Amino acid sequence: MDVCFHPSQNLVFSGSSDGELRIWDSVQHRTISSAWVHSAAHGIISVSTGPTIGNNRVISQGKDGTVKCWDIEHGELSRTPSILIESNTYHFCKLSLVKRPSVDSRKPEKEGPCHVTEKVNEISGQTQTISHDIQEEDQASVVENSNTFQGYENVEGRPYVAMAGAELSEVELWDLNAAERFARLPHSSTASTNKFTKGKGMCMAVQAFSPPEQQGFLHVLAGYEDGTMAWWDLRNPEVPLTSVRFHSEPVLSLSMDGMWNGGISGSADDKIVIFTLDHSLASCVVKKEISLERPGIAGTSIRPDGKIFATAGWDHRIRIYNYKKGNPLAILKYHRATCNATSFAANCKQMASASEDTTIALWELYPPHSSV
Repeated sequence: MDVCFHPSQNLVFSGSSDGELRIWDSVQHRTISSAWVHSAAHGIISVSTGPTIGNNRVISQGKDGTVKCWDIEHGELSRTPSILIESNTYHFCKLSLVKRPSVDSRKPEKEGPCHVTEKVNEISGQTQTISHDIQEEDQASVVENSNTFQGYENVEGRPYVAMAGAELSEVELWDLNAAERFARLPHSSTASTNKFTKGKGMCMAVQAFSPPEQQGFLHVLAGYEDGTMAWWDLRNPEVPLTSVRFHSEPVLSLSMDGMWNGGISGSADDKIVIFTLDHSLASCVVKKEISLERPGIAGTSIRPDGKIFATAGWDHRIRIYNYKKGNPLAILKYHRATCNATSFAANCKQMASASEDTTIALWELYPPHSSV
C-alpha cells in the first residue's frame, strides 16, 4: 500500500495491493471516491501528487508496468486516466515526481509541549485516540555531457517523473504530459558505466529533485539492491556525481529535506542513515546512523518544515525522529502488519501511515507553531 496527501486540500490518497485508488476526506475521516485503477493481480506500488502536476491530479503506479494520471473532478476520480504511461517496467520501486525547494523549509522555531493525538482506521472508520506527552526539551529539539538532453535537463514548470528502468540498475526519466521517456541513467553502456553498474542490482528507491544551487537542473538520488546510493546530474548521465554504500542490504526508501541538503535512507538492514549532500563538492556523507533492534524500513518521509521524520517498519511500527539530531521521539504501535509508507501533509499538521493490514492511520504529531 501507499499513501499521500493532496498539496493544498484536505484530501488523502491511498493505493492498495488489490489495485484500488481511494480518496479520503482528512477532516471528516470518510471515503469520498474510490476506483479499481490497476488489476487486482498486480496492485498499486505508489500514489503521488504535487504542484508540478496540478492541484486536480493524482498519479498511480501499478505493478502491471503502467503509470496513470487521474483528474479529480468535484472530489471524484475521472473515469479514465488523462495520461497513460506504459513503462513496461515490473518492480517494487516507487516513482518520484521531480520536487522543487520547499517554501516551508525554514529555521525551526521553539514550540511548547504537545501530543500525538489521533489515528483513523481505514476499513471501519473508527477513531481511536492516544496521547504521548513530549517533554519540552525534546519538543524544542524537534526540528525535503551537458547537451545530451537539451531542453529536458531543466525542470522549471515541467511535470517529470523518475522511476526504476527496465534494465538492471537503470533509472528512467519521463515527461508526464508527453508520456515519453527522455533519459536513462546511466545513459549508455561504456567502460565507466559498466564499472559502476556491476553488482549494483536493481534500482530499489529513487528521488528526483531540483537543487536551488543548480539553477533548476535535474538531479536524481537512487538506491540499489546492493545497498549503494548514487547521486546523478542529468547534465552528465554517463556516471553519477558520487556513489556511496551506507547499507549492507537493499535500499528500500529515500527521502530528502525541502532544500535538498540531505535526507534519510531506509533499508532491509538494521539501521537508518541520515545523510548530507554537499553541492559544491558533489559529496554525500553520513550525518548519523540510527541502529534498529529489528531490521527493515520500507518507507520514510520528512515533514516539509524539516523538523521531524517518520519511518515505516517491517516490525509493524511507525517511528518518529528529530531530523536535525536524529534522536527518537515516539514509537506508534497501531498497525498489525508490515508498515509500507508514511506521508506528511503540506501544512505539517497531519501524518498518514499505510500498512499491509489494509489500514490507513491518520496522526496529529507535534503540530507546527502558529505565528501570531
